[in-house]
Amino acid sequence: MPTKFLVSLCVVMTTFLFTSLTQADESVAEPSQRPVDWARSVDTGYNLYQMTPLLYRSKQPDIAAMPLIQGLHIVTVVNLIKEPDDWLSDPAVSKVQIPIKTRFISDAEVLQTLRAIQVAERKGPVLIHCKHGLDRTGLISAMYRVVIQGWSKQAALDEMRQGGFGDEDRLDNGISYMNDVDVGAMQTALASGACSTSKFAVCSIKQWFARADLIEL
Repeated sequence: MPTKFLVSLCVVMTTFLFTSLTQADESVAEPSQRPVDWARSVDTGYNLYQMTPLLYRSKQPDIAAMPLIQGLHIVTVVNLIKEPDDWLSDPAVSKVQIPIKTRFISDAEVLQTLRAIQVAERKGPVLIHCKHGLDRTGLISAMYRVVIQGWSKQAALDEMRQGGFGDEDRLDNGISYMNDVDVGAMQTALASGACSTSKFAVCSIKQWFARADLIEL
């Protein structure tokens, strides 16, 4: 009897432990599921994701990507690197080039890019890209989330770092900028048409002199 009792007890305890561990694994796995409002993968070869119905992000496309671009009905491509988009041969697709510096990120460059995206979205879907679709594209995507869509910094940073866009170690400059940026000031500047959050920025000084008819922009 004691032996049978011990065997039965071991079976019960083993079953209980296995069930508990299984439930624990499921409870841990659930938060790792991709949030529904994060960018959705469209083409892994081009690191291409859809952020909103009108905004896509990717690495630098090439001529072979043209059918994909046309299939998504993209009407504007915003290039964040200094190399021109020579691959883009469709005259129906507008080109916008705003090279972003990764080591020194300025509010003025970010505002210029966000404003260009907003203007382009009035015409239809927009694609933003850099070389790898990671650091520059990741920064502008995160700033679009917080400045235009009203996401919290933490929510945008979570997507930026964990969204599957590439090596997180290459995002240090963008993450540092995101942590320091004054989102309210950026939103105010974007709404007012100001070129920067600082009146002492080079573009702000140029605007002041232009209004005073002292120089031409």
